Amino acid sequence: MAALTLAALAEKLGAELRGDAAAEVTAIAGLGQAGPGQITFLSSSKYRQHLNECSATAVILKDVDAEFFNGNALIVKDPYLAYAKVAQMLDSTPASATDIAPSAYIAPDAVLGEGVAVGHNAVIESGVVLGDHVQIGPGCFVGKNARIGQGTKLWANVSIYHNVVMGDHCLVQSGAVIGSDGFGYANDKGRWEKIPQLGSVRIGDRVEIGACTTIDRGALEDTLIADGVIIDNQCQIAHNVSIGENTAVAGATVMAGSLKVGKHCFIGGASVFNGHMEITDGVTVTGMAMVMRPITEPGVYSSGIPLQTNREWRKTAARVLKIEEMNKRLKSLEKKLEKDAQ
Repeated sequence: MAALTLAALAEKLGAELRGDAAAEVTAIAGLGQAGPGQITFLSSSKYRQHLNECSATAVILKDVDAEFFNGNALIVKDPYLAYAKVAQMLDSTPASATDIAPSAYIAPDAVLGEGVAVGHNAVIESGVVLGDHVQIGPGCFVGKNARIGQGTKLWANVSIYHNVVMGDHCLVQSGAVIGSDGFGYANDKGRWEKIPQLGSVRIGDRVEIGACTTIDRGALEDTLIADGVIIDNQCQIAHNVSIGENTAVAGATVMAGSLKVGKHCFIGGASVFNGHMEITDGVTVTGMAMVMRPITEPGVYSSGIPLQTNREWRKTAARVLKIEEMNKRLKSLEKKLEKDAQ
């Protein structure tokens, strides 16, 4: 991998450089593991005592921590954000595909931009449009009339159903399914009648979708994922859900149909959302929350019982089962006190 000088990194990060501007780094590592030729970062001052033990070529840190380190330093306001940017510059992740594999099937009328790569055993169906420098990993399926924007990367075995539209510079991890049927059925005296899902999925630019996540197509209108959304592994996004710009959804979250989630929300892992309601912008939902009602004000919301010892949990559960009885007794006591006070 090509080396980067600290001077070049400082310029790209807008950082203050203290030390040897000509020193070079080729990789990034954790504070306790980084050695010569590597760069590391300190994002929390509570770990600054480890700076004296650090043998990295350079450390990214805040100004308040710089006085505790005598080596090469890149001083920034947000070391964690700077770390993310340096990691991108030094990223060694391979392409999911590097050329058009001979075993790939590409329909004659599919349109491929410049520099498109399609891996072994991938299928590109009729009417598909792939933008410039799209990477389609081995075993992927891209259904009829789907459109994938420039610079988007699909890892192995991703399924993109018919008519799905995906924007530029997206990243989809292995096993994700986008555009599968939503869970739509009508009951006819106990017998389920399938409702064809006639909408699609529309995904914006710079969206990242985790491994084995499913995003269902809409029943009539489209399921919508806005620009900059990041969705973790093994999430279920049901039909006609709408997720606003730059919202983050952690793993194993389930969103029921026709839910609308606003912009800049943070959804903790294993959370469950009822359908046909709205979550406003700027909401944080902590992990394992059960969201059954709309949220109309920004803020942090939680539900569920934090982990306890089994002994404590059994007591809590027993008390919960008696809440109705306790409520009746409380009301009876309140009435007695009111009567005695008169």
